[in-house]
Amino acid sequence: MTILYRIYQLFVAIPLIVLATVLTALVTIVGCFIGNGHFWGYYPGKCWSWFIIRILFLPIKVEGRENLQPGQSYVFAANHQGAFDIFMIYGFLGRNFKWMMKQSLRKIPLVGKACEAAHHIFVDKRSAAKIKKSIDQARHTLHNGMSLVIFPEGARTFTGHLGVFKRGAFMLADELQLPIVPVTINGSFDVMPRTRDLKWVHWHRLKLTIHAPIMPIGQGADNTKFLEEQSYEVIMGSLVPEYQGFVPNPDQ
Repeated sequence: MTILYRIYQLFVAIPLIVLATVLTALVTIVGCFIGNGHFWGYYPGKCWSWFIIRILFLPIKVEGRENLQPGQSYVFAANHQGAFDIFMIYGFLGRNFKWMMKQSLRKIPLVGKACEAAHHIFVDKRSAAKIKKSIDQARHTLHNGMSLVIFPEGARTFTGHLGVFKRGAFMLADELQLPIVPVTINGSFDVMPRTRDLKWVHWHRLKLTIHAPIMPIGQGADNTKFLEEQSYEVIMGSLVPEYQGFVPNPDQ
């Protein structure tokens, strides 16, 4: 079955995914140029991600959408197991949002331009002023039900285990007094871990768990620490047993 799945990927799935990626990027760029960037910055990417999961026959289970209130802005904080995290969240979270992403992703042909047109937020760490600019952009985004998705580990895991959280997302949630929604991703590491980028996709079940929002308990350093620690505990507790526990990542 593995050989047949790889043949299918090579001659059917990969060509269709490449075509869908190009079309999605072009539609996003043109749509955002014409107007209504919140629509064109989300729905083409949502359909693209849904298509990629389905064309590869990856079963996905989503739990916890009922925890989210209509019209409420959230800061979603998810563990970062692998490249397929993007497709799981974009395709199946069920909320309009902006990504907070690394500056290097801006260089991906077409995709980078599409993300820029959609007003996703690139984090430039080259100086304190550039980091502040990214935070200011996020601050202006989080209103009228628009949410933000961030991977607080800052990079994909090398081991499948949860890495150390950076505080930026929790500081932003504290400043704006927004709830943090922890999101646990399971299965993405087994489909395509960081150590096998751009190689064969391995068939594996995926699960996206949207936890209950964690509400602020005040404002300031204590609240930031509370949001971070609670999010870490909730995400860690929902990982499958083989990836429970802390294992250091080389780039953290």
